[in-house]
Amino acid sequence: MEFFRIRKDIPFMRHALVFNIISLITFIAAVFFLATRGLHFSVEFTGGTLMEVGYAQAPDLRQIRQQLESDGFADPQVQNFGSSRDVLIRVPLAKGAESSKVGEQVMASLMKVGAGVTAAAMTPQLKRVEFVGPQVGKELAEDGALALLLVIVGIVLYLAFRFEWRFAVSAIIANLHDVVIILGFFAFFQWEFSLPVLAAVLAVLGYSVNESVVVFDRVRETFKKKRGLTTPEVLDHAITSTISRTIITHGSTQMMVTSMLIFGGPALHYFALALTIGICFGIYSSVLVASPLVMWMGVSRAQFVQAKVEKQEAVV
Repeated sequence: MEFFRIRKDIPFMRHALVFNIISLITFIAAVFFLATRGLHFSVEFTGGTLMEVGYAQAPDLRQIRQQLESDGFADPQVQNFGSSRDVLIRVPLAKGAESSKVGEQVMASLMKVGAGVTAAAMTPQLKRVEFVGPQVGKELAEDGALALLLVIVGIVLYLAFRFEWRFAVSAIIANLHDVVIILGFFAFFQWEFSLPVLAAVLAVLGYSVNESVVVFDRVRETFKKKRGLTTPEVLDHAITSTISRTIITHGSTQMMVTSMLIFGGPALHYFALALTIGICFGIYSSVLVASPLVMWMGVSRAQFVQAKVEKQEAVV
């Protein structure tokens, strides 16, 4: 299925060096922010108390957050959960604080918010409370890093078996480029890095490699079918011929992600934001990072077309 077909190949590889310099600068900036500012980990990774509280009417989240901060809770996270009347509160682990009493202290602070209201509409009702210890958070972080590593190894092995080592190396560099840039955005803006965001990063890895596979498959097909084309011309043809498919796939996915970003509320906000960044840079890296790397690594038609072996006639 195609929305349109471009008859003349777009010379992407003519500007490959410029694109890769831009990518390198962006990558270095992301690494710099990760090293200097670091990620703002959520309670799942750092440890702390998570509480779900219900109200008869929608409360003012800003007042709740200010009250918790005035009562000594550092960096409390307050957001709606499910509906405007349900509030999810995350309180980071504090040194010297007893985990069993944190919930009681939070509820006492919430009662102060509704103290000036005569009706019982602003009286908080505790629905659940969970405590995440620092050891559990450390294990989650280690498991998340291990999952990321296993995905990377799996992608490299898959591409190496399906295509060739040049394609595997190029694709994994492009995919890591996407992941590091996502993390760089979260480090620069200090957005909360939680388990849903980690899931989004893993999803971007698989999503981005799918685009690389489509382009690489067209490259291999073009090398076999069309003779007389140079390697840059083959790459330009492969990218140009898949542009319509790229727009359909990524456009449809981004429509769904945008709906989550707008209507999903705080619970899905950073998850959708990470996917949005990953989709945008996934298109860029698959086309303008992976393909030039393959070209500079020396891919050629001879690697895909087997030379004909002449049969020797039997001597009588």
